[in-house]
Amino acid sequence: MELIYHTWSWYISGFIIGLIMLILIYFGKSFGMSSNLRTMCSWVGAGKKVTFFDFDWKSQRWNLAVVAGAMLGGFVAVNYLSHPTNVSLNAQTLFQLEQMNIDAPDGKLMPEALFSNQVFESPKAILILIIGGILIGFGSRYAGGCTSGHAISGLSNLQLPSLIAVIGFFIGGLIMAHFILPLIV
Repeated sequence: MELIYHTWSWYISGFIIGLIMLILIYFGKSFGMSSNLRTMCSWVGAGKKVTFFDFDWKSQRWNLAVVAGAMLGGFVAVNYLSHPTNVSLNAQTLFQLEQMNIDAPDGKLMPEALFSNQVFESPKAILILIIGGILIGFGSRYAGGCTSGHAISGLSNLQLPSLIAVIGFFIGGLIMAHFILPLIV
């Protein structure tokens, strides 16, 4: 059991992801989480009103199982397998959090100031969440997929649009972390 409680090395996790990608490629499938939003909308009947959602969602049931598995896996990991003492942050990260008046995560994966139910008490934080959600939704649709779809599936299929999208994701993440986050915290 001790093996499950610790973070796995990149070469173990990477090997497993690569193996899964080979299996998906073999069966002619592509991985991505944002495409499931379209599938779920079609499943609940949005295809009757909007042609974009009018497709055979049953052909994507396997991908809905991936979403359910990710949600279940996250629940199990947080509630049954997490050891707060396993989390150690870089000293520079802790210093930058302190500069933004954000308490260190204190053995947790994320700072309470940014990732707790207290966030919903602030109108500013709610507005940031709404705007961020819209931008992420628009961006993943405009880019033809999300970070996991492009970075894992698209790059493993050697797709140039996925490489361009991933470069854009990284640039956006750097801009957010270094310029926008200090302004909104």
